[in-house]
Amino acid sequence: MGGGKRFPYPKYVWSPTGGWWCEPRNWKRNTAVAVGAVFLICLPAFYLSASRERMVQSPYRHVLSQRFSRHAKEDDPTVPDSHRFFKW
Repeated sequence: MGGGKRFPYPKYVWSPTGGWWCEPRNWKRNTAVAVGAVFLICLPAFYLSASRERMVQSPYRHVLSQRFSRHAKEDDPTVPDSHRFFKW
């Protein structure tokens, strides 16, 4: 697998992705750090969004974000408590 053996390539060609056979040092650690940073940035944004979400009109079908919304029971009384993930 991999498309054959490595061949000589021109050294003067620069690529922002790393070139023909890119294997940067610590790529696994760098990927884990980037994923962790994205998670830590998105988690507070998710909680803030879930706590402030309001439905002006009761939806005619189930909306997934109602499971996380703090005001889901007030906005739509037909939502059963078993469909809620967080009990604010």
